Amino acid sequence: MTDKDHSFIEKPNRTLVVLALPVLVSMIAEPLTGLVDTAFVAKLGAASLAGLGVGTITLSSVLWIFNFLGIGSQTQVAQSWGRDDQGRASVLSGQALLLALAFGMAVAIPGILLSSQAASLMGATGEILENARIYMNIRFLAAPAVLLTATAFGILRGLQDMRTPMKVALAINILNMVLDPIMIFGFGPVPALGIAGAALATIASQWFGAVWCLFAVFKSLGMPGRLDLREATALIRVGGDLFVRTGLLTTFLLLTTRAATEAGADTGAAHQAIRQVWIFTALFLDSFAITGQSLVGYFIGAGNREQARRVAGYVFAWSVGTGALLALAMLTTTGAVMSLLVPPSSRNIFPEAWYLASVAQPLNALAFATDGVHWGTGDFAFLRNVMILATTTGVCLLYLSETGNCLTSIWVITALWISIRAAFGFMRVFPGLGKSPLKEETV
Repeated sequence: MTDKDHSFIEKPNRTLVVLALPVLVSMIAEPLTGLVDTAFVAKLGAASLAGLGVGTITLSSVLWIFNFLGIGSQTQVAQSWGRDDQGRASVLSGQALLLALAFGMAVAIPGILLSSQAASLMGATGEILENARIYMNIRFLAAPAVLLTATAFGILRGLQDMRTPMKVALAINILNMVLDPIMIFGFGPVPALGIAGAALATIASQWFGAVWCLFAVFKSLGMPGRLDLREATALIRVGGDLFVRTGLLTTFLLLTTRAATEAGADTGAAHQAIRQVWIFTALFLDSFAITGQSLVGYFIGAGNREQARRVAGYVFAWSVGTGALLALAMLTTTGAVMSLLVPPSSRNIFPEAWYLASVAQPLNALAFATDGVHWGTGDFAFLRNVMILATTTGVCLLYLSETGNCLTSIWVITALWISIRAAFGFMRVFPGLGKSPLKEETV
């Protein structure tokens, strides 16, 4: 397929939605593994559930460092696909998967050896620490599978195959849901293994997903005939930019949560309710960002900057429109959210901050959309620099504001943090700020 034959050119809206919907389903499915584990382990008691919490947050904190493998692979493969260079796409994929396997093994070994110390650093003691240690010792065995799957998802999405990741994500969760009660509580010849059973069920499903992903990648691109260490260096360089960006993003969110918590239990509880809804809405916005990344990367690789800019325009429009709908949904469900998620003592301070978070959704959507577009061009250093600016500004305001501990103030600052990212991300495309890969060509 040449870039002139791509369905986006004739049917941009249909193409964008058809590609984005499977991404949305797979993103909703991915967090379900943790929810299923939580539901079953809760039946074992508070100490087991607390140990599960310590184990999962520790694993997540370690593995997010390697999210560049999926993001970078998606961009590189999409651009190679746009150039109709399947050979290079195959080499890139093989190199990225090898890195994922190596990093996964490098994480698993010290993770197992240091699981008790890690749990202690998270404040676990006694029975909670022992449960967390047992859980992590088993779950770290799946670290290579998790990274292989995330990398393969990026490769497949770079090929605009959004359905296979969706099927894999659903299969992982279904298998985990079936295995959890069997492994945790026992069934027939299988003994009750408690929290260790939850970990075993999870790693079995994750390795199943990883093997499926490997078959799917090699079926699409074939086995790479060679590996190029220069490509590995380029991917690791991307990792450096994404590490700084993601680290700053996480830091800002942690500091806002700390500010809310320091203001008192009521403020912390109200902030947590808003944040949980905010995280859920991000799934809808990320689906357009990931789709935009693949399409922009494809047209950039094909040398068709005009169509890449056109993709950006459509992604921005669909994202902001979705953000507006999410804002409307949040505003019209204020009462329901308060009754479900907010304790009575926090309800008097909740509405004002909730309204701010709601009306900021279109801006949040634009920030997500610009991230996806710039991932597609490989403009990772620009995203890093914008995040440095936005987070530095936000953190300074959190500490300098006289009302820095007020929930409303926290969400005003959060909206500003989002606005900086959205504004610079948009201007990088329209009109084309600085050395933008998407700057309109002049005759």
